[in-house]
Amino acid sequence: MTSLRSSFPPSFTWGAAAAAYQIEGAWNAEGKGPSVWDMLTSQPGRIWMNDSGREACNHFHRYEDDILMMRDLGFKAYRLSISWPRVMPAGTGAVNKKGLDFYDRLVDRLLEAGIEPWVTLFHWDYPYELFLRGGWLNPESPRWFEEYARVVVDRLSDRVGHWMTLNEPQCFLGLGHLTGEHAPGLRLGLEEVLLASHHALLAHGRSVQVIRSQAVRKPFIGFAPVGCISHPATNSVADADAAMRAMASVYPDNLWNNIWWGDPIFRGCYPEEGLRAYGKLAPKVQPGDMETINQPLDFYGCNIYSSTKVRAGDGGRIEVVAAGQGEAHTHFLWPVSPEALYWGPKFLAGRYGVPVVITENGLSLNDWVGLDGRVHDSARIDFLNLYLRQLDRAAAEGVDVRGYFHWSIMDNFEWAEGYKHRFGLVYVDYATQQRTPKDSAYWFRRVMQTNGASLYDEPDQSEPSFNNLPELQTSPL
Repeated sequence: MTSLRSSFPPSFTWGAAAAAYQIEGAWNAEGKGPSVWDMLTSQPGRIWMNDSGREACNHFHRYEDDILMMRDLGFKAYRLSISWPRVMPAGTGAVNKKGLDFYDRLVDRLLEAGIEPWVTLFHWDYPYELFLRGGWLNPESPRWFEEYARVVVDRLSDRVGHWMTLNEPQCFLGLGHLTGEHAPGLRLGLEEVLLASHHALLAHGRSVQVIRSQAVRKPFIGFAPVGCISHPATNSVADADAAMRAMASVYPDNLWNNIWWGDPIFRGCYPEEGLRAYGKLAPKVQPGDMETINQPLDFYGCNIYSSTKVRAGDGGRIEVVAAGQGEAHTHFLWPVSPEALYWGPKFLAGRYGVPVVITENGLSLNDWVGLDGRVHDSARIDFLNLYLRQLDRAAAEGVDVRGYFHWSIMDNFEWAEGYKHRFGLVYVDYATQQRTPKDSAYWFRRVMQTNGASLYDEPDQSEPSFNNLPELQTSPL
């Protein structure tokens, strides 16, 4: 029996997400140009087991069946990304008609299935030809991105109303240009990476201008950074304040923060906290830059998987609470911290005054197909139930949360980790491309059908009880 306790609004959007390079395959089919991920995955030893996204889930050829599967699983929204080099092989100039036609057909089939497309313009597959011209370090890069955005919006905006500009700049710049694990695999100085970051923010602003001025259908626009979330160790006011201050912090040696990205976009300036942390390494802001970056957005999309436990130390100093032995973690070794979906939206909506959409959330498990032909991922179901109850808690307290997208719709290429991790609601056998919906997919279908009310279903009492088994006899050591 379902207890109608959900606080999600009736218009709440439930969906799942994926990204072009991670699922499409067909890496050089029908005129597609190479991306920096094609470059990195061709270098031995850069990716786990030397995997690549050359075939991935072969979604490029299987998209129609995949969409029917999404429909049957009850999805009404799907977050996808466009491959920049599939549309414009050299990044600028000539448009690849066959590549653009693919996304045209994809959008049409989604709408025919009753699924609303939420389109991300950039999810890391930067054109290789533009990388050779300096990539995000080139001051022309915002103009290149604007040109690409114009092509996509011109073709799709009569049917697409939901847009995101950049996905996780903390990753494609921090991991891709500072520490080098991700494409393009560079290890630059922080000054150069902050310059590239400034160009990416300008690219965001220019693309928003394109969407606002050119879209046929009224647009609903956001972006999708990493949520760098903290939660309090106790229920004390002091610890709650420490968590909020931690989420508003900028650290001098990395890009893992919220406000260096959010403040320019929503407030039109770099935060004083960040300028102090980065000092002379901060980029020089030219006249008009902030006006370009600070375009009005309709929502703050945020990818949240976990959070850091903190407390207030002496003098109010923020202290990170180390994980105890054996504390729960995912296959990726990320902590299981459901509080992230309460404290993250609470902080972001409060600071920026716009609705929040959870554009990614989920976990990696070591799933496999069982003897009965099914994938029994009960840990994923429990994880999602815990997290979504916290998101519902935020909604119940008045936080304007508009949607939730599970990462991901299906298992896929997990960047530098190759095929080590399975995040999907649907299991993919990469050798045969067979899709098998996991138990979590059917559980999530009911969550969507009930707008979250089934999160509070009574536990299934039909499971066998082991409470009356005789005590295990052990031998003394």
